Amino acid sequence: MKRYFSIATSVVFGSLILWNCEPDADQLGSQFFQNGAVGTESTHALIAFHVNNNDSIRTDAARLQSATLGAFYEPQFGLQKSSYVSQVRLPNYSPDFGANAVLDSAVLVIKPLYASDSVKTTTQEDYIYPDGAVPAKKVVNTYPVLKYGKTKLNGKTNFNIRVHEVTDFLFSNVQEVYSNKVVALGNQIGGRSFNGDISSIKITKDSDNSDLYLRDATLRIPMDSAFFQNKIIRKASSPELADAASFIRYFRGIRLSVDETDGYLFNFDPNSVVINLYYKKDRVNNGTTTREEGTFTLDLGSGNTHFNQILNDRSNTPLATLAQDTIQGSQRVYAQGMGGPGFGLKIPDSTIATIRDRYNTQKIGIISAKLRVYTDEATWNNAFLKPSLFTVQQKGLDEFLEDMSALAYTSNYKLIKSYNLDKNPAYYDIGITQTFKNIIEKQKPNRQFIMNVGTYTTDATGALAGLQDTENAQHYNTRSYTPNRVVLVGTDPANEKSAKLILTYGKK
Repeated sequence: MKRYFSIATSVVFGSLILWNCEPDADQLGSQFFQNGAVGTESTHALIAFHVNNNDSIRTDAARLQSATLGAFYEPQFGLQKSSYVSQVRLPNYSPDFGANAVLDSAVLVIKPLYASDSVKTTTQEDYIYPDGAVPAKKVVNTYPVLKYGKTKLNGKTNFNIRVHEVTDFLFSNVQEVYSNKVVALGNQIGGRSFNGDISSIKITKDSDNSDLYLRDATLRIPMDSAFFQNKIIRKASSPELADAASFIRYFRGIRLSVDETDGYLFNFDPNSVVINLYYKKDRVNNGTTTREEGTFTLDLGSGNTHFNQILNDRSNTPLATLAQDTIQGSQRVYAQGMGGPGFGLKIPDSTIATIRDRYNTQKIGIISAKLRVYTDEATWNNAFLKPSLFTVQQKGLDEFLEDMSALAYTSNYKLIKSYNLDKNPAYYDIGITQTFKNIIEKQKPNRQFIMNVGTYTTDATGALAGLQDTENAQHYNTRSYTPNRVVLVGTDPANEKSAKLILTYGKK
């Protein structure tokens, strides 16, 4: 321990800052580490409590960098089911589909996240490309979609995905929308059975190995051709397709959902969703009429209102009756993404008073402070991927923790350090050194710490988004589309894994 503090002193703005998350190291004073200095680590009980987020969170386009779809049930948190709603826009208005245009097919295309390192390749060397009967080679790469939940129900989890027309007007794409928003639905206009895998296709010509056809790994959902023939192709010259304002009131949107109430949740890119219309039209050349193929793409991307609908059913779960108790705390606390509950950690005022007294009378120097919580072995012993990160907020403040603001550009800084996530129990250390120093040394208020599953987002440079938006910094996060959850040991004096503050300080 002495050797550690000796090294820390000699590199005040180096190792001490990076390792201990200590941006104000010169306040410690070298006197704490000279002439027989000692380092002391003390542990203090925390009050851990349930935070009810009302199973609701903003999921509109401004917050939804990734969208979710699916359903997952387990007995601690119950059912969480996610559907997706989006407007639709034309790529150009008053479109001309040509003479006698008839739709062959319509396909909704989404791009899920998938495991690129788990590929199954099928090669057909003697493939004949149908357009011109060209000898070719066809390579199909199949990948599993990244899933959170149960992937092997009845051998392999299958979803029945359905697409319905939305009959409510979906307002402006800058309006705030929460995950419990309900919209009216019309008829089903698409759907398919989905086994959890997606495929890419590459077809190359035998003669010169040039590409004849390329298709990315996507989830393709067949749509109702008759619906789009009548709704789009036949309405080409109508006022409804003349401009954006008219069109989004004429075709108001779609909703993707699954029938099932158990399985998994998966993520996809909401800004690349499209509906491709494949049609044929007359082409007249030298008096001869032939049929020519055409493609028209409906845009469901970033210019559209879109959001996730998230249903939670807590029936017969511990969360159904769990109350927030910031005085005694709870023996277990629950954390779930996508609008589910979070948890709070409170440092007792008596603990703050004791440490302030040491600071004032014994001249201690705070080296590091961290909050530690363990996963609960009794209730969360499963193979579901544990969250690796949390957002951390001081109650009543929308700004980042002072540790984050001070060390945002320090590459080795981590707000959350997670350990043994593939084991039981795992545990998390939450670094609050500068925040805690300010509570002790500058008499700042002892605010509760509120944790939620998710992490903070970054901008194009890799820096924390929201650093310049101090009034709304906490809004720049992934909470709305992070599906993980975990049960943690809360305040339980009989359990050595009870939530705790771990404080390291030096003194003469």
